[in-house]
Amino acid sequence: MRFEGNVAPLAERQFRLLWLGRVSSAVGDAIVPVALSFAVLSVNGSAAALGSVLAVTTLARIAFTLVGGVVADRLPRRPVLLTCDGVRALVQAVVAALLLTHDMTLTLFFVTGAIFGAASAFFGPAADGLVPQTVSARNLQPANALLALSRNFLNVFGPALSGALIVAAGTGWVFALDSASFVASGLFLVQLKVPAHEPPQRSHFVRELRDGFREVVGRAWVRWPIASFAISNFCLAAFIVLGPPTFADHFHGARDWGIVSACGAIGAIAGALVSARLRPVHPLTACFLVSILLALPIAALAKPLPFLVVAAAWLVGAGAIALANTWWETTLQRRIPPSVYARVRSYDILVSFVFMPLGFVVFPLLARWIGFASTLLVAASVAGLSSLLVAFAPGVQAVRDEPLELV
Repeated sequence: MRFEGNVAPLAERQFRLLWLGRVSSAVGDAIVPVALSFAVLSVNGSAAALGSVLAVTTLARIAFTLVGGVVADRLPRRPVLLTCDGVRALVQAVVAALLLTHDMTLTLFFVTGAIFGAASAFFGPAADGLVPQTVSARNLQPANALLALSRNFLNVFGPALSGALIVAAGTGWVFALDSASFVASGLFLVQLKVPAHEPPQRSHFVRELRDGFREVVGRAWVRWPIASFAISNFCLAAFIVLGPPTFADHFHGARDWGIVSACGAIGAIAGALVSARLRPVHPLTACFLVSILLALPIAALAKPLPFLVVAAAWLVGAGAIALANTWWETTLQRRIPPSVYARVRSYDILVSFVFMPLGFVVFPLLARWIGFASTLLVAASVAGLSSLLVAFAPGVQAVRDEPLELV
């Protein structure tokens, strides 16, 4: 596999500008989580306070995700992205200033977190919908793979960079850098030139939302995969939430779990690299056959197997997720009409936000009842079986990777 094939979309100027904008903002996104944790704890030392701030941000994003899909279909997507970048740059600049002057409070973390989460909800559907408008059809799949690769690469090194910045200068400067990253993103996006936006006929908001839902449920190849993603995300939460206590009891705690997490990031990078070049004839069938591998790390944690085996299993599982996501997102972009794409994508995104946090709550309770091993094996079995069933669903098998009319 030649590496230059993976970066071929960067030869197209419009996608290059979009990619530079996305990478600029992603740099800030990669460094902020660590800084946010220590910043909240510096204001209020309670873990409950930190959890509450994260919950408010997530809930705001959930609440506005579907709204963001409607807006991204109604309005030109580039101005939507520029507005989101502007709002997030301002929010993070305010947080930085308040931290540097020691005036930040827990209440202000709630307010700024809610605004930031809402702005991010509008950004996602619009950004994904803009990709096919900036790149040629032959480079659409490599473009999605490159965006995933860049994001995963930054997620490997972002936390370490954040830690170094916190030690050297404090948490406030990390938020200042995040603010600057959104400004940089806006500078690239303002140069972007895309085809004129053709808005759908304006109707009532609820009707547009309902039309988006019909677009999802009216296509078997969309509704069954989204249902499977909901189940997989829910089951993956068992691995994420039960992993640390398992490693605390059986291995060297945070050190070994950190190695497992790093292997997952490496696997995601590898999966994104492979996905740029591998184009199966039946992309969705391949997507869900590959997704069965997500059951491996969950099951490996049940015994638990030696921690290096768990790490290898998570490397494979995370790689499978990255590979499957590229095939799925590319198929959506090729086959969903642009006028409704953002709404369909917003329902898809909503599944990821809702069901994984639910799993974070459910699986610890289930583990107390039937034990860690049984809980993890059940989660692995359900995740694998749901992917297998969807892989051979008639509507999913009918999707072929060839030029098609929008359906």
